[in-house]
Amino acid sequence: MNRVSSGSKFIHCSFKSPFVVSLVRSFALWSMKKDPDLELALSHNRRWIVNNQIKNIIVRHPNQSAPVNFIQKKFKTLDMQGKALNWLNKYPCCFEVFRENDVQYCRLTKRMMSLVEEEEAVKEEQEPVFVERLAKILLMTTNQRLNVVKLDELKRNFGFPDDYLLRIVPKYSEMFRLVNHSGRKSSLEVELISWNPELAVSRIEASASEQNTVPCFSCSLPLSWIKSWERFNEFNSTPYISPYADSCGLVEGSKENEKRAVALVHELLSLTLWKKISIIKLTHFKREFALPEKLNVILLKHPGMFYVTNKYRTYTALLREAYSGSNLIDKDPLVRVKEKFGELMQEGLHEYNQRHRLLNLEKRKKKGIINMPKVVNKKDKNAELSETEDETGRVGSLFDSEERKRFYKILFDEDS
Repeated sequence: MNRVSSGSKFIHCSFKSPFVVSLVRSFALWSMKKDPDLELALSHNRRWIVNNQIKNIIVRHPNQSAPVNFIQKKFKTLDMQGKALNWLNKYPCCFEVFRENDVQYCRLTKRMMSLVEEEEAVKEEQEPVFVERLAKILLMTTNQRLNVVKLDELKRNFGFPDDYLLRIVPKYSEMFRLVNHSGRKSSLEVELISWNPELAVSRIEASASEQNTVPCFSCSLPLSWIKSWERFNEFNSTPYISPYADSCGLVEGSKENEKRAVALVHELLSLTLWKKISIIKLTHFKREFALPEKLNVILLKHPGMFYVTNKYRTYTALLREAYSGSNLIDKDPLVRVKEKFGELMQEGLHEYNQRHRLLNLEKRKKKGIINMPKVVNKKDKNAELSETEDETGRVGSLFDSEERKRFYKILFDEDS
């Protein structure tokens, strides 16, 4: 009898029907032991994602002022409910609502515009990095080409600006070109036509060269994980295969093919801003990167390098060595700007909550309701509970101590 475990639950079956096979696969990714620090690092912040989208809507609108009614319509695409005006008023440090000709508009505050300008300045400075990053990605493909529609799915992972096809590709025509062999809009591809051979060096190879050692992977697991260490050492004992090497001749299911697949995913993660990527999106590139069919199985076989989770129902692979606890070790300049945005957003929400709290207090006083003072423990003296409701209708907890820690350590991801 077959038995599949998922936490404390077991599923028994006496036959391997398509349903059972599918069920087994659906439980497969839960076999990795949870890491609280990395789960924290992978936490998405709903408020930040929504506000970033609103920011983009406003910036792209004429005069950088968008009608509140227009933003309200966009709420549906953001999977949001409720009134947009109420939402915008929660973040006075980010958004400024004003009336003109009996129409309500929203624009970014001066501090928010300053961050937008800083972000654009960083993108300008990072252009050579984007060019190199795009070239390296194309170098790892089987024919040095990638479909534009597919690449757009991951552009924010790599930090590429939304207009990278207009900003980067034409400007560096000696390196890139757009091709379309079928004539269909969905078939447009970015092709690498020339490159510097020095770019075909992985992060692992570059590190080994600096240390004058042989290229090999590193394991970021506790020493108590004895069996995992034994499997890792056995895997690491065979020669490293560069993700930029020709994959022709590698047999599906062979140790060499697995070695190359691990190296390629490792390199792709190294090129992303937050050293993480959606496994589902990554599998969209199986053909282009010559990745094995059971990529998720391979990633789970190597917990010392990759952390796999299904947090928020999105299968994600994270590069363990890129983190110290829940903190990203090497932060890209774009990540630092996004963190500033998050801090400004929290400041605005705090201001809104304080004002809301005072209004409630005044209403209670007028009604003759006197609240007993709350006893606050020293441990929780900095915990400020929000009295507002978030987008899901639950009592907001952005200011409770644990949520505050999570907020400041969050990794902002727009593409999830």
